[in-house]
This record gives sequence, C-alpha cells and structure tokens, in this order.
Amino acid sequence: MAYLLDSNLLIYSADAAHAFLRPLVQDPANYGSAVSQVETLGFHRLVLADKFYLESIFTLLGVLPVSQPIIERATVLRQQQRMTLGDALIAATALEYGLAVATRNMSDFTPVVVLSVYNPFVS
Repeated sequence: MAYLLDSNLLIYSADAAHAFLRPLVQDPANYGSAVSQVETLGFHRLVLADKFYLESIFTLLGVLPVSQPIIERATVLRQQQRMTLGDALIAATALEYGLAVATRNMSDFTPVVVLSVYNPFVS
C-alpha cells in the first residue's frame, strides 16, 4: 500500500532515534503533501541539517499539490467534523489519490471513517 506521509512522521524521521521510519519515508512509492512541505520546511526554528534532510525527502517522494477537488473535499470533511485545516487537506489529498495516511497522530484522522490510517510507531 502507498502512503501519504503526515508532517509529524517526516519530522520524526529526521531524528536518529526514529531511524526505523526512514525506509517508509524514503520509499518512492509514497508521497508527501504540499501542506506537509509548508508545515515542515516553514517551521521558524528549523535547523539547517533538518532543512536539508526534509528537502531531500520531498525531492525523493514527490509532492502532491492541493487542487480544487482536494479543497472541495477538505471543506466537506471540515463541515462533518472538527479538523485542522492542515489535517483536512492531508486527508482530502489521501482520499483523492487513493492513499492511506501514515502518521503518529491517529486521532487527527480516525474521524474520517473512509480513510485508511497507519501508525508505524505501533506496527
């Protein structure tokens, strides 16, 4: 199964303590979201080593854009349950592309019952 990698997973994977995530994050069958790119690389206290790491990950994975159908789907998701804008856009992107979301924050996505969610920290 291919995954859309949530921002938190990408951040964790930069830490040597979570190196077990790197095969998942470096698998070119998986994707990043434009939202995750902004969330991770836009962090105001991002250290240079993590910046280079994340930039290389996004180059390897490829970044799925936020299209009009994704915006419309995210709008419906936010109307149905309380979700942050970023989580709604990531969930909508995964649904639009037929991907599961890989995340440590399962509770952010479990309200979306039609979405497959995977937590590599417990599997």
